Amino acid sequence: MKQSAQGFAGTGIPRVRADEARVPAQPRAAERERGTAGSGGGDVRDSGAVRDSGAVRDSAAVRGEHTHSEVPIHRPRPVVQRASVRGQILDALRTALVTGELTPGEVYSAPALGERFGVSATPVREAMQQLALEGAVEVVPNRGFRVVVRGARELAELAEVRALIEVPVMLRLARTVPAERWADLRPLAEDTVRAATSGCRATYAESDRVFHRAVLALCGNEQLVCIAEDLHRRSQWPLVGSPVTRGRADLVADAAEHVDLLEALGAGDLDVVQALVREHFAGAS
Repeated sequence: MKQSAQGFAGTGIPRVRADEARVPAQPRAAERERGTAGSGGGDVRDSGAVRDSGAVRDSAAVRGEHTHSEVPIHRPRPVVQRASVRGQILDALRTALVTGELTPGEVYSAPALGERFGVSATPVREAMQQLALEGAVEVVPNRGFRVVVRGARELAELAEVRALIEVPVMLRLARTVPAERWADLRPLAEDTVRAATSGCRATYAESDRVFHRAVLALCGNEQLVCIAEDLHRRSQWPLVGSPVTRGRADLVADAAEHVDLLEALGAGDLDVVQALVREHFAGAS
């Protein structure tokens, strides 16, 4: 890590000058003999002990440790937000996966991506390891991470699993959740429509995820919500050779189904709810 006049680059940690690590002033010999050095007039019977303790303080000060004879300097402690950097890189990589900017089958190294994002390789490597756990990439020893190649069959299987999980939940919610609760989610559905109109796959993917999570959260089962969200994210990764599989018109049609779904849920129309959810997942693949 490079060190500049202001401190360690990129960390916000101030540099400490060599002349700041000073050895505390020592008591004069006459004071030691009287046993009054730093004791407020108390009796120090063993002058050798004083010298020894002073030597310990000297050694501690040289090492940069706090000693009782020093005047403490009250400065705000710098906050290093490493976790937030890793989270931002993870979000950026997920966006690159959705848009196809990270090409299926290609290998990407952490140092190269770190240079691109303007950060060190460490947070990139940590984010990539999280994506490996999610199944988006696989580790290539001594090279980096390869984006997983996926086909139409995998997307169809994901859609089937999502339907098996979410259709029964949606039907139960349609029978138990009051209509006004569904009306509260209307702004989220409208957000997906606006995002779809923009034509940006990444923007739509995020608004779509937020909407589905809010709907499923009404079931009160956080484990189910997390599993469904993981399946949802995986279903948004593009196929090999087709970075953009859905155009703006497809996104707009998909978003319109969110509004229709809320209306059916609020009305308690179970047949329409089931048909919309299954069609929605099939269209997403």
